[in-house]
Amino acid sequence: MQAPPQLETAMSALSQEELNNIQVFQANTPSVVNITNLRMVQRGNGYFNLDAQQIPAGVGSGFIWDGDGHVVTNFHVIRGASEVRVTLLDSSTYTAKVVGFDPDKDVAVLKLEVPADKQAALKPVTLGSSGDLLVGQKVFALGNPFGLDHTLTAGIISGVGRELNTGLSSIKNTDAAINPGNSGGILMNNQGKVIGINTAIADPTGKGSSSGVGFAIPISDVKGLVDQILATGKVQRPALGLTIAPPQILQQLGVQGVLILD
Repeated sequence: MQAPPQLETAMSALSQEELNNIQVFQANTPSVVNITNLRMVQRGNGYFNLDAQQIPAGVGSGFIWDGDGHVVTNFHVIRGASEVRVTLLDSSTYTAKVVGFDPDKDVAVLKLEVPADKQAALKPVTLGSSGDLLVGQKVFALGNPFGLDHTLTAGIISGVGRELNTGLSSIKNTDAAINPGNSGGILMNNQGKVIGINTAIADPTGKGSSSGVGFAIPISDVKGLVDQILATGKVQRPALGLTIAPPQILQQLGVQGVLILD
């Protein structure tokens, strides 16, 4: 009599590539957090104004930067918030303090006050290199699209040095699925090291879903901004320090263009 077919064990059926994908996910899942943006809304009907009420205005992603409870995300994830709440992998939720942000570069740093017995839940990411990425290189995106916690998608680097009409430059372009809620989440290389923050998608249809064209801020840029924010609470950029003559002076002198006085 022929023996009945046997079920394979899950791990024995996996390829080396699949095992690597799983390792990348498992290593980084504890580092990715869910962020809820709460805003105050005045209730009333035009005749009677009731007490203001906090309501969720949006959700996004973020990631643990260090063991001191700092979390990094996109600025647009927390824009306009009266309160920011951060939920860790173990479902514990904390009200975050906004340490600082750079609206132009779309980066923000938050701070969590985590009790001593919960410090083990703070698992910082491992940073990779974003300066030498090549088109065709495999990448993973990890975040909370549509509120679906810790969702992993995979793709490749589709382009480097992109510039968005928001003013962001040197952006990395990927075809890994990025959707609303992924903002502030991480883009990783094949070793599971963070190479960028997922920040935007191309959305020609206006439906707010992945078109296969996603954008991430290089982690090298992010680190410079975060270091400044942690040190001073803000980002400072160098100024030229030039004094320019007013238009009336140019007219009197018959000069076109710009006249630098000092």
